[in-house]
Formats: sequence, C-alpha cells, structure tokens
Amino acid sequence: MNLFRLCTSTLLLLCFHSLFSQKKNAAFEYHIHRADGTIKIDGGADDPAWSKAEMVSDFYMVLPMDTSKAKVRTEVRMLYDEQNMYLLAVCYEKLPGPYMVESLRRDFNFGRNDNFLLFIDPFDDLTNGFTFGSNAEGAQWDGLLFEGGSANLSWDNKWTSEVKAEDDKWTFEMAVPFKTLRYKSGISRWGINFSRLDLKTTEKSSWTPVPRQFPTASLAYTGVLVWDEPPPPAGANFSVIPYALVNTSKDYTGNKPGSTTGDVGVDAKIAITSALNLDLTVNPDFSQVEVDRQQTNLDRFELFFPERRQFFLENGDLFTNVGYANIRPFFSRRIGLNTPIQYGARLSGKLNKNWRIGLMDMQTNADEQGTPRQNFAVLALQRQIFARSNITALAINKETLDFETVSDPSKIKRYNRNLGFEYNLLSANNIWKGKLLYLKSFAPGVDNKDQVLAANLQYSARRWTYAFQYENVGKDYRAEVGYVPRTGYQFINAQAGYLFFPKSKLLINHGPLLMYNQYLNPASQQTEFTHVLMYRFNFQNTRQLTVWTARDYVKLLAPFDPTNFSGFNLATGTEHHWGSFGGDFTSKPQNIFTYTATFRYGGYFADGRRLRLGGDISYRLQPIAAIAMSVNYNRIEFDDAAVLPEQLKDTDWNFWLIGPRIDLTLTNKLFFTNFIQFNNQNKNVNLNLRVQWRYSPASDFFIVYTDNYYSEGLKIRNRALVAKLTYWWNG
Repeated sequence: MNLFRLCTSTLLLLCFHSLFSQKKNAAFEYHIHRADGTIKIDGGADDPAWSKAEMVSDFYMVLPMDTSKAKVRTEVRMLYDEQNMYLLAVCYEKLPGPYMVESLRRDFNFGRNDNFLLFIDPFDDLTNGFTFGSNAEGAQWDGLLFEGGSANLSWDNKWTSEVKAEDDKWTFEMAVPFKTLRYKSGISRWGINFSRLDLKTTEKSSWTPVPRQFPTASLAYTGVLVWDEPPPPAGANFSVIPYALVNTSKDYTGNKPGSTTGDVGVDAKIAITSALNLDLTVNPDFSQVEVDRQQTNLDRFELFFPERRQFFLENGDLFTNVGYANIRPFFSRRIGLNTPIQYGARLSGKLNKNWRIGLMDMQTNADEQGTPRQNFAVLALQRQIFARSNITALAINKETLDFETVSDPSKIKRYNRNLGFEYNLLSANNIWKGKLLYLKSFAPGVDNKDQVLAANLQYSARRWTYAFQYENVGKDYRAEVGYVPRTGYQFINAQAGYLFFPKSKLLINHGPLLMYNQYLNPASQQTEFTHVLMYRFNFQNTRQLTVWTARDYVKLLAPFDPTNFSGFNLATGTEHHWGSFGGDFTSKPQNIFTYTATFRYGGYFADGRRLRLGGDISYRLQPIAAIAMSVNYNRIEFDDAAVLPEQLKDTDWNFWLIGPRIDLTLTNKLFFTNFIQFNNQNKNVNLNLRVQWRYSPASDFFIVYTDNYYSEGLKIRNRALVAKLTYWWNG
C-alpha cells in the first residue's frame, strides 16, 4: 500500500503543475470563414471560393527528426457554409515514382500509406475530438480521438471526399456535415492540426510542431481553428438506420436441418444538443462485423478480443477506458455475446466544456441454454480538471430478470454491481501521464469487502522514458460485465528506457529498455516475476529491430495445463523457473513486399522448452489488392520431468495458427475480403468471405459467407450465408 500512496502523492503534485500549464501551440491559428460560393467535392481546387480561403503550408517535420521544417510541401485551406465544413489539401511530391498505397480500404493502416489527416478538437479541451483524412488514392479515414490522441477507427459516420492524383501532387477535398460532428453552439475556437505522411521520403510532418515521441494526433499540440463567427448549429439532427437481412445456415455436427431466416431491425441517432447524442437500437444485428483474429492460447488466463460493433463505439471511451488492460470494470462484448440483444439506448457526449456523460441501458433476451433475460445499465460521469486531466465516476449494474426461473443460482447471480472512480492525469505537454483507480463490486452471497486499488505514472521525453504501475485486486472482486482475468493479487511494474540519437545515415535512434514485473498474493508473498532487458533500433528507412532477454518465475496458484490442450494439469503450488530470449523485426513499409518477424526461444513450465516463430508477410498490387499471410508457430518440448505423466514426457507439442487474407478494393466503395484461419489448438479451420458495397455514404450492402471445419480431416462443422442491407437516412 505504501507504493500506492507514493504514486498517489506524485500524481497530486503533478496536478498542481498541470493547473498552471498553457496550451503549447496556442500561437498557431487558422482563420476559417464562410464560403463565398458553392463548393463541389471533386478533388480539385477549381471552385473560386478556394482562392479566398486562408492557406497554410509551413509544416514542421515530426519524423525522422523533429528539429527542422518539413521538406515535402503541403498546402491546406478550409471553408464552411450552413451545412458543411470543407477542407482542401494539396500534397506535393518531392521524389518521383508512384504513390505508396496499400489499398482503397477505409481506415487504412497509417504507416503503410501516403496520407493526409485532419485532427479537430471542437471543445479545445485537448482530450477528445475527431479525425478525418484520406490516402493518396482516395481511401477514407475517420475516427474518434480520446485520451488526448488515441484514435478509435471503428467509428463510422457520414461525410464525403474525393482525391485527384497528378504526377507532381495529389489533392484531397472533403466536406464534413456539421450533423456528423459533436460541438457546443457558440464556441468559436476549436483545436486543430493537419498531418502528412510521405513514404518515399519517410517524412511525417505536421502544421504545428509535435515532438517525435508523440503521434501527430496528440491533441496537446493542436493549434487553434478560429471561426469568423461561431459555426452554425447543426439544426434538427437525427438519423434512422434500418437494416434487413436473410440468413441461411446449417449445423453439421448435430445433423440438424438447414434453415433460412429473415430479420429486420433499426438504429437511430438523435442529437439532443450539438454535443450530446442519443443512440437507440431495436433488434440489432452484427453479422457483418469482421471475425476475430484467433490467438494461440498458452496463457493461464482469458484472452482479450476488442469490441468491433458500431453501436458501442461513439464516446465508448467513457465506459471502456476506465481501468487498465487487465482491470476493465466494463467490457461491452459481455453484452449480447451469447444471448440476443432486444433493444438498447445510449446517451453520450458533452454537457459543456468540462462535463461529459455516458448513460447506457441494454436488454438481452433469454437463450435456449437456459440463460434468462438480463439487463445491463452503465452510468459514467466525467469532469475535466486542470489543463487536460479528468475525474470519472462509473456505476455498472447487471440484473438477471426472471431470476426465479434460474435452475442453478450458483452459476447465474441475481445481480452484479460495480462502483468506481478514476483520476486521469495528462500534462499539457503530454510528457506526464498517470491514473488513479478505485473499484468496488457487489454481488449476493459474496464478501463485498474486496476492492481494486491501482495507480500508474509514465514519463515520456525524447531520450528518457520511465513508467511505474501498481495494482491491488481483491480475491472476491467480481466484474461480470468487465474483463478482469485474474483476482486476488498485487502487481508491480517498473520500466526505464533511454534512446541515443547518433549522427548516422542508417539509424535514427537506438537504446535499451529495462522492465520488471512482479506479482504478489494478498499476503504480499511473491508468486510470479518477469525481468526483461531489451534493445531497440529505429532505422532511417523506418525499419525496426528489437532484441531481448528475459527471466521468469511462476508459482502456480491454480492447476494449469501448460499446453491448454493435453488435459493434464500441473499442480497448485508447483514452482517454475526459466530464461528466454528473442527478437522482433519490421520491414520498411515503402516496399511492395513487407513483412514482420518475431522469434522466441527458451525455457517453459515443468523444465520444458518453448520455441515461437511468428510474423506477417504482405504483398500489395496497389491499390486494388493486398495479399497477406499471418503465421504463428509454437513448439513445446518436455523432458523427463517428475511432475509430468508418461504421455507428456519426451513429447513434442506443435501448435499452428495460420491466417491467409486477401483484400480486394476495386474502388473506395467496393471491398472484398477473404480470410482463412487454421488453428490446430482449438481444432478449427475458419473461412470468412465478406463483400461490402458502400452504395451511399454510410449505407452498405453486405454478403458474408462463413465455414467452420475440423482441422483434422477438414470435416465441416457449420456453414452460414448472410445478405444484409443497411441505409443511413438523415432527418
């Protein structure tokens, strides 16, 4: 607990420093005025209105170094009218040759495409905002910004853009409706920045200066968008998004007959104010959501898979970002994962510059396996304090309806509730980050004394990085609507790193990073540790190489199968030591052929040995096709250890996870994805084919075909074909 108090005291001292900090780039102003004439979105600069717009072009280099002006020229202009905000970016080329573009897929990989991006912060709070942009062939990019500059690209909304490519430049023109944005009426100063990536010169640049250790999306370094008058209110703003689908499926494992069903549902978005939005859904369907990437599981705890469903994403950080990677009191994938959602509502957004609110209520139906109807309610209230910090209060309630029909009350509780508070520190210059967390759960028949206390602090400068984290999770803490894979522990993490910046044409920087992780039981006795020493190399051509060595110790607190496959468990209380080493390499993204490689070799549980080889290989026929292969191979060997049964001794265990993928982007509105996953650990081969036609902004027609087979003999498990139509109608 002394560690927790030390981290708390340090965070509070930094609060007072943050209180008196000012916006770093407040002197950078872009003045936007009303368009004098109409603007046609065609990727050209021919409309007369553009000649009267203010132009900025004096960008700063961010990468490979942040000590000079950009060498590649970019010109940006902005205008607005009653309905839209407009932007025109002219991206000049410095070196000859084709543009670097991976595909025409929406929300492309930032580092593998020549691109231009816009970041806007309508409340100028340096914390939350929006991003829009395009690559050099016209593939769109849009997302929500949260926690000062992290981007959620799963968000999707209605806006238009076009790109015109020429030999010496490419031009990006866009119109974003005010109805798409969330902002407070009457505010005439927004945060803004423009970012450009040119892969031929490996230069990333920004309108305002941004230190190279931070992304250009960092809202701490935005300039100011000055409106000649407050932007017009969005007016009556609501959208209705109905869907209809046909689903044909057959389960071959149970010899059940095939079935064909149809379904309809609807989502609605209602702007309570221009900054506060109400989302409604009735009978939602998420069959078009891309399948999860499978993972080989050699861990003792549940794996994490991110949320991909659109309904849960806007302002989702209010709910899902409370906590840490392995302490998430709310995880929206718990809702409707195994039972269908009947309906739901979500109110989220800004009440004013300092207050945000998130309120969600979801109702699920009963299923055939005996799970009764359940209700999920979440309330989050966030108050910004100091320059960029905030405090969030969170309340979560999972209620089992018709509880009297539950056959086994030991498995399904009447309710599970969580209350918590979190303080997030973000310094004005983004160098200091930290968090204080307190959570408490309530459930019938459980000792409700247990709670969560956690804190972390991180310092990120050009050369030095430091980080410290402490977690204390009680053994009876329960978050049934969250992701908390382990309880009853204390965790300490400390790390320090340094970067050298040599005068070299080969390297940008290189340096060591030392990490220490330790787990303790509630009595403060050590049960696990990992010591890691790594060395990092960042090359001028954007290649990256990391090598590392580690030492591990684990005392098992529960039985564990080290293969997660054999059915034999190592006993509780057994102790295991091993060392290992490895490395990771990423090739330069400018090549048509790119790859990543990872390697690990060393000891394992029960005096075994583990070899891991993995990586991704990609080849692009730009911009219409991207072909990729993901491979993960694990080999586990056990010697004649006394703790092992005869069937595991001198036995080699080989686990393959192979995932070829083909992306065809015939236009920036027509996409085809073919994805196969072979996983012999869970004895499954999954085939997923997905066609998406964006026939109108934010309106789609999907065809999704899935097959599942046994990995041995390729005997079919099940098969399904779904056709789904959605339409986005604005009121």
